[in-house]
Amino acid sequence: MARRRRNSLLQSLEFFRDLHPGLVVADLIAFLYICENEGLNITELAQLGRFTGATASRRARALAGPDTPSPRPPSLGLVQIYEGDDDARARQLFLTGKGREARDAVGALIAEAIPVAKPAWRGDDMRL
Repeated sequence: MARRRRNSLLQSLEFFRDLHPGLVVADLIAFLYICENEGLNITELAQLGRFTGATASRRARALAGPDTPSPRPPSLGLVQIYEGDDDARARQLFLTGKGREARDAVGALIAEAIPVAKPAWRGDDMRL
């Protein structure tokens, strides 16, 4: 039986698992929203990711490096948190060099995806 090529979503998930096996879906969602909206703040991340403010803050600190105030494991160094005052709206999130490399690697996996062709419909045969 011929092996089919992994789809881009599965390849992307494996890429993140290789970064750290303890990453959870919320980490991936947070990272991808930060990729699409660099400079957003914690409150905006919470709204986009449908997280609580506390969860958004924890996920951002897990994606940031160990030098971040109150770092959370796994401290991947993908995100830089620019601290303002104590207000979450003032903490802006940007990708680090490592974060841009991860974004670009996942983007390349998606760009290489092979579209799935729709099956041809035959008369009254509704099976795929």
